[in-house]
Amino acid sequence: MPADAVLDDLRKVADGRVRPAGEEDAVHGVPARYVATPTSTDGTAELLRVAAQHGLRVVARGAGTKQDWGLPPESVGLVVDTTSLSGVVEHPAGDLVAVVRAGTRMTKLQDRLATAGQQLALDTPLAAATLGGTVATNTSGPRRLLYGTMRDLLIGITFVRADGVVARAGGKVVKNVAGYDFGKLLVGSYGTLGVITEVALRLHPLPRARQAVSVRIDGAAAAEAALRVARSQLAPCAVEIDQPADDAGTVTVLVEGVEAGVADRVGGVLDLLGPAAGAGDTPEWFGRYPFRAGDVGIKVTTTSTGLGPLLAAARETGHLRGVPLPVRGSAVGVLYAALPSDVDPPTAGRVVEDLRRTAAEHGGSVVVLTAPPPVRDALDVWGPVPGLDLMRRLKEQLDPDRRLAPGRFVGGI
Repeated sequence: MPADAVLDDLRKVADGRVRPAGEEDAVHGVPARYVATPTSTDGTAELLRVAAQHGLRVVARGAGTKQDWGLPPESVGLVVDTTSLSGVVEHPAGDLVAVVRAGTRMTKLQDRLATAGQQLALDTPLAAATLGGTVATNTSGPRRLLYGTMRDLLIGITFVRADGVVARAGGKVVKNVAGYDFGKLLVGSYGTLGVITEVALRLHPLPRARQAVSVRIDGAAAAEAALRVARSQLAPCAVEIDQPADDAGTVTVLVEGVEAGVADRVGGVLDLLGPAAGAGDTPEWFGRYPFRAGDVGIKVTTTSTGLGPLLAAARETGHLRGVPLPVRGSAVGVLYAALPSDVDPPTAGRVVEDLRRTAAEHGGSVVVLTAPPPVRDALDVWGPVPGLDLMRRLKEQLDPDRRLAPGRFVGGI
């Protein structure tokens, strides 16, 4: 069918909110054919139904802050722009629950919830990110230590399958679809299982007081100090380590709660960290990735016993390979590392191999979140992935024709 006829069919079900794609709509360098901006779940479903009829491959896009994460899709027939799927659908404040549309910016969501003295206790390292993109990439920040990640805070989800069928799972429904816990399956799936349109979230009250304690300390001592606080009875909501490429590191502990309780717990943290520690605001780096746009961004996970060895391995491999390798992250065992944008692919590959070797010794993993194309194409971005066969079977069941973001996720899913 001629391209204009496909466009006409898409426009019929989207009130004209479909246009030919431009260069700026490319996804991870892959050009798109059309862009649609639905305003409802039903409208999204109609778009995906028509896309399926015409064999179009679909990629969902929010603010685009993480469009260069993962691998490029094999092709893009239709970009579903979710930014008009925004706003809070329901917020029964007494239940500490909110139902929110996927295209809502995280900052706007937090502002709205704050009017009721509540919050989604999830940090967003990239300020412009939307809720849907945060779910799709499983983004979280320092306070994961106390509150958990998106998987812990998501209680229900509405999404559209590749064939245009609307599915709901979790909170406010009778049972999960087909026996799966789709709330957890869609978190971190990079849009390969469905287009998310609404999310039901568990909320927390805003703390009345917050204070940070920081101390400059390096190497194994930093890991030991961080774990000492994280394992204490002081209930910190975050214990972060910042290890620059060629400077002493910093451990920062964030404490939140009522004023009297925060003051007492801060005193306890100061005692644990020693006389060099001081109380005050969180440092500028707190809650931010060590990499910038265009850099190589690496995510490292480990058990608590691997925290010190991985920090040491990062320092060692950076010096050995002759590249700066700053590392930043949580005592809970989620770290982020950065290589400069001009690093050559072989060097980047050796650094990733070095980190993977140490991570594997401590039950962890290394994923390259983002990298310039020459580096990305030379790397095994995902590394070994347990359960890959099961993930492929799930993709086959939900999207047998591979229409949703094909190739973006692990194993070519």
